[in-house]
Amino acid sequence: MKVGFVSLGCPKNQLDTEVMLYEVATAGYEITPDETEADVVIINTCGFIESAKKESIENILDIAWLKKHRSLRAIVVTGCLAERYREELLTELPEVDAVLGVGSIHNIVEAIEAVTVKKKKGSKRKYTSFEDKETVRLGGDRILTTPEYTAYLKIAEGCDNRCAYCAIPSIRGRFRSRPMEDLVAEAKQLEALGVRELNIVAQDITRYGQDLYGSYRLAELLHRLTEETTIPWIRLLYCYPDKITPELVAEMRDNPRILKYIDLPMQHISDSVLKAMNRHGDGAMIREVVETLRREIPGIVIRTTFITGFPGETEEDFEELCEFVKEMKFERVGVFPYSREEGTAAYDLPDQIDEQVKQDRADLVMQEQMDIHEAYNASQIGKTVTVLCEDYDPVGQIHFGRSASDAPEIDGKVYFRSERRIAPGSFVQVKLREVLDYDLMGRAILNEQS
Repeated sequence: MKVGFVSLGCPKNQLDTEVMLYEVATAGYEITPDETEADVVIINTCGFIESAKKESIENILDIAWLKKHRSLRAIVVTGCLAERYREELLTELPEVDAVLGVGSIHNIVEAIEAVTVKKKKGSKRKYTSFEDKETVRLGGDRILTTPEYTAYLKIAEGCDNRCAYCAIPSIRGRFRSRPMEDLVAEAKQLEALGVRELNIVAQDITRYGQDLYGSYRLAELLHRLTEETTIPWIRLLYCYPDKITPELVAEMRDNPRILKYIDLPMQHISDSVLKAMNRHGDGAMIREVVETLRREIPGIVIRTTFITGFPGETEEDFEELCEFVKEMKFERVGVFPYSREEGTAAYDLPDQIDEQVKQDRADLVMQEQMDIHEAYNASQIGKTVTVLCEDYDPVGQIHFGRSASDAPEIDGKVYFRSERRIAPGSFVQVKLREVLDYDLMGRAILNEQS
């Protein structure tokens, strides 16, 4: 029997898909990348904001077409949408045969078996599993869906921050760190598979260890990862400004294998908006953290995100945000209009803002950021940077990859010419010569390749 997978949403969701892939393959099923030839398709959904929910539903409906026109026998829906809207999925989408919550990924084989056995005549019973997400075993063996040279390491599950706009705590549960020994062991396994870039993820990686050890231990974890593996690049994603400790700053500064790159969502700078969002700390704290990072770690690349149109955001609040973006000149910025989500504290707040106004504000911030990003890219011309080669484009006859300043999937690329073919996963020195919108172009220096 052939099983296909569709994985949607963030890298943290992708890791859950990788665990399910391993369990399905270990049970003897054939994994197929072509849904049209599958007997069962597992759709691991995202349900974080409205656009993600729509994408998940559209994928379910697209796969449902295969039930009528191909050999598809069953659809299994897992992930955040399944956890958040379990009853609606069961009642409003009859094409769905099984729904598993985020705590039930280890029940995936049981679900496949339940929906593929020959049913009694007239039986329409569906398989459901919603194990306690806060006691489920974290981690597990997995089949990588990333290129062999890069991987994600999820160091914790859930979230305790309770931002007013966010449904993640109700979907994923309280914050739970994975034991440090388990993470080091998994990193060693990834190293043995050829991984050369390790991307550290969780809803909030800076909280790591507080629940298990009584204090923040991200810096210690990073030190152990570099002491006990030889993985050259370790990247930090999803940090929170209020938990940037002196120990973490020192580890990033002094450890050459921790990339001088940090993903640090700030969401806003106005004190009144930050308070309404239930963000920890105020605008002064955010400014101090940015100043500390840039002072202590010269050349650090800061990626951040902002939300526009949060309930009660005034024109003055928005102007303050725009001025902050202009002033700070962040190397990487994402801006999202506020998404009103059921079950969140912000859903019933007064002074909800018109959808078009929210989008217009997001567009204005991004227009400002485009100029900042262009200036940053222009400042890189003439420099020689280390690039992790990802592949070769035979049409353009050019290699491409990412520098330490570029996280997979979300940032730009470096395109480069080379006198000979460079293998994917190799590090190569590239002298930057040209700006291509959000990307850079250069030429490989072949005597400095590893």
